[in-house]
Amino acid sequence: MTRRILSAVMVAVVAVSGAVSAQSKKSAAIGTVKIGSVVADGKPLPAGTYALRVSDEMPAKVLGQTLDESRWVEFTQGGQVKGRELATVLTKDALKDLTRKGAGPAAGTAKVQALKGGDYVRVWVNSGGTNYLIHLGTK
Repeated sequence: MTRRILSAVMVAVVAVSGAVSAQSKKSAAIGTVKIGSVVADGKPLPAGTYALRVSDEMPAKVLGQTLDESRWVEFTQGGQVKGRELATVLTKDALKDLTRKGAGPAAGTAKVQALKGGDYVRVWVNSGGTNYLIHLGTK
C-alpha cells in the first residue's frame, strides 16, 4: 500500500513539474506578416496573416554560427503555433553587407520578399533593431 501511494505521489510530482516547465517557456513577439502558401520546417503553412514570435527553444548549433545567430521563429494565429522556421539573427556587420543590396525594413516592421526564381520567400523582420531573416520554401 505504501509503495502504491509513493508511486502515485512521484507520478503527480513529475506531471506537475512537467506542466510548470512547459508554462515557463516564454517567447517574444517580433511582428506580423501576411504570406502566401509556403513550407516552414518542412511542413506546409497555409496562406494567411501570422503573428511571429521568437521561441525560447534553442536550435542545434549551426556550423560557423554561434547559438545567438539562429533562433526558432513561430508562426501563430489565434495564439496557436501553426508552423515554425529557423531564422538567422543578423549581426551588425552582416546587416551592413545585406542592406547595401537594398533597404531592410524599418524598425518595428517586416518585409516579405519573393526571391529570385520564385522557389523561396524571405521574411525579414526588424524588431527593436534586431533583424531576423526567415527563408521559406514555396513548394
